[in-house]
Amino acid sequence: MKRRSTPVIRSERSRSPRRSGSRGFTLLELIAAVVILGIIAWVVLPRLSDGSLDAKRNACYMNKADIEVQTELWYRNKGSWPATNLSNVGADVEYFPDGLPTCPVDGTAYTLDGATHQVIGHDHPSS
Repeated sequence: MKRRSTPVIRSERSRSPRRSGSRGFTLLELIAAVVILGIIAWVVLPRLSDGSLDAKRNACYMNKADIEVQTELWYRNKGSWPATNLSNVGADVEYFPDGLPTCPVDGTAYTLDGATHQVIGHDHPSS
């Protein structure tokens, strides 16, 4: 006589919690993820803030160069140098259509040396 095999029924308790299809994370996994994100932030954030200051310094140098070129053009077109506070050349939209720029690092206005006709200051040493 042949024996019929009876199906084996397993209770839910006999199954492992990870194999039962649970979709949550353990506390240890969450702590590890937070620690890794903290380390990444600790490494990356200082570099981002330094990059921002470097970009502002570079923009200041470009502003200085643009102002010096525009003052040379003013001199060639008008026959005289612009005022040292740049009030006349800064107000002329032919030379500065968006207005006279200010220093992006410290927000101060640019001025010219009366003798050399170059922008004074704004040397912003790197840290």
